[in-house]
Amino acid sequence: MVRRGLASLFAAALLGGCATVGPDYHLPEAAKINAPAAQGAFLSGAAVTGAEPLPDRWWKLYDDPVLDGLVARALAANTDLRVAQANLERSLALLDERGAAREVQGMVNAETSWAQRSAEAELQHVKPPVRQIYNAGAAVGYDLDLFGAIRRGIEAASADAEAAVAARDLVRVTVAAETARAYADLCNAGHQIEVLGRAIAVQEKGIALTRALIAHGRAARFELDRQQGLLEASRAGLPRLGARQRGAAYRLAALTGGTPREADPALPGCRRPLELTRRIPVGDGRALLKRRPDIRMAERRLAATTARIGVATAALYPDIRLGASIGSTGAAADFLSPLTNRFGLGPLIGWTLNRHAARARIEATQAQARADLAAFDGAVLNALREVETALDGYAAGLEQQRGLERARDEAARVAARTAQLRRGGKVGALPALEADRDLVAAEQALAQAKAATNADQIALFLALGGGWMEEGTEGASGSR
Repeated sequence: MVRRGLASLFAAALLGGCATVGPDYHLPEAAKINAPAAQGAFLSGAAVTGAEPLPDRWWKLYDDPVLDGLVARALAANTDLRVAQANLERSLALLDERGAAREVQGMVNAETSWAQRSAEAELQHVKPPVRQIYNAGAAVGYDLDLFGAIRRGIEAASADAEAAVAARDLVRVTVAAETARAYADLCNAGHQIEVLGRAIAVQEKGIALTRALIAHGRAARFELDRQQGLLEASRAGLPRLGARQRGAAYRLAALTGGTPREADPALPGCRRPLELTRRIPVGDGRALLKRRPDIRMAERRLAATTARIGVATAALYPDIRLGASIGSTGAAADFLSPLTNRFGLGPLIGWTLNRHAARARIEATQAQARADLAAFDGAVLNALREVETALDGYAAGLEQQRGLERARDEAARVAARTAQLRRGGKVGALPALEADRDLVAAEQALAQAKAATNADQIALFLALGGGWMEEGTEGASGSR
């Protein structure tokens, strides 16, 4: 009997050379990521950006230590990142569980009870005795995985884990960008408060001058009412800007894992908009498509689904397991006697005969693979569109800001010249006041443009997909 069992095991083992069923994954040649048009330089923004690769920590281009510290805190304590990290750890645990299916499986059991069998079940009319019975044993088994169901399952779980890594990296990109955006909003609101304060001071000076003119009969009373209305309108803007600053501080607190009460009270003191000292390095399409975590996540999902086609296909074929068991079952009085001892050795073959259901699952998985390929192509096209749109908007906004800077500089020269003439007695107070008003109006317009430029810059950085690298992994953005 033992020889026959060993022969069965040997014969089953010989079948282990069967090939893994289902398609082997490779990046589809027709995928949009391989298109030459997706690999080259960007169409927009060449005049205001550089072709150098995007740095892993793009926010350091602003050279602002406060921003650097905020982003570091956000990447360490953000709650969305904690969720993404937990999801990644769950995926890794599931991968480990899948891998355990390739190991030898074992089970030990033991039970005992007082029992009496049914007399009629024994075809007797005499009541059987009550006795203590027991059952104890151990069994081991190994799935030969002849057609690769387990291997394909591990392959799918591995791709899922890599997709979870990409999802975590995508959250890092978003957290870094949102932290920079909130800090930029806070500083721009502070800058606009400062400029509005100068505008209010000029209006108050104008009201004082108008009162003097009215007192000397050189101006009508309604002129004072008009200027007083303009002053109140300007003052009305201060609460909104203050609320915007506080809201940005609360956003920063939440992004860094704190409550609004824990917001840094020193942050609203920022009055200087973020400024870049050089052109934004954007690289090219090839680097973008390798760097964006959402593209990597979509590609890994396609790989996982492709592996699951193999899992579904393996259901068409028999599943052969090698097993062995040993134990003892019977009355406790005969414990471990030759009458109660048992053993088993040999293969176990399982084969699902409902082929229709198995083929339906294969077709469903193939359809999902086509959907995942479309989603992968969509992620590539969306990434390219986002970058081109962000580049175009940034270039237009930067051109507007430069025009407003020239207008501000011209207004500053006029105001300085008028003030000089005023001190020399060559012009009156009213022309000098008008020059100051023009200067403040130009500064207000420029402050709004700088805020819009910061928003465009951060939108571009977000579209470029930088900021997901962890400490100590610089320069490895293309290796994952």
